[in-house]
Amino acid sequence: MAFELPHLNYASSALADRGMSQETLELHHGKHHQAYVTALNGFVESKGELTGKSLEEIIKLSFEKPEMAPIFNNAGQHWNHIHFWQALSPSGGQIPGKLESKLIEAFCSVDQFKDAFKAAAVGQFGSGWAWLIQRADGTLAVTKTANGSNPIATGEGTPLLGLDVWEHSYYVDFRNRRPDYAVNFLDKLANYEFAEANLA
Repeated sequence: MAFELPHLNYASSALADRGMSQETLELHHGKHHQAYVTALNGFVESKGELTGKSLEEIIKLSFEKPEMAPIFNNAGQHWNHIHFWQALSPSGGQIPGKLESKLIEAFCSVDQFKDAFKAAAVGQFGSGWAWLIQRADGTLAVTKTANGSNPIATGEGTPLLGLDVWEHSYYVDFRNRRPDYAVNFLDKLANYEFAEANLA
């Protein structure tokens, strides 16, 4: 069965007053993400060993294999964007109690978590992602990955909340101000209920 572009849980204009314009969302979801899905389906059709495998299986199978890099890039970006659309909310920015406690336990305060996440987002050279993850021991941490990679591929932990820091995700609204984009995400767009639901 072919992979498909997921539907958004909100209108394409629903995030506009919170820092992500309708133009950005339509380009990012309808053009960029769709391109990854189309390319991935092409690889699956041409590579018999990928038939019937889940997205996660394809990511793990192709990780750090140069001959499978195009497959990994498109599979990783498809997974990352499925996560990203759920990590955004028209009523974002409100951190529920259980997650807040875990953040304070790991980072000493919510503000220090936000500082660490912003540093990961801004410090990712070139294209990539910033992540809040839960490690195997249950603790929370912030990490970053390049290009289409993610913590599922690297084995660092379970992604709770991811931020796309490829330029196409913010250039229409923030131009080259990636720090402002990261802060706006954390304060206005981040779906912390989604992050809490991803806790083990």
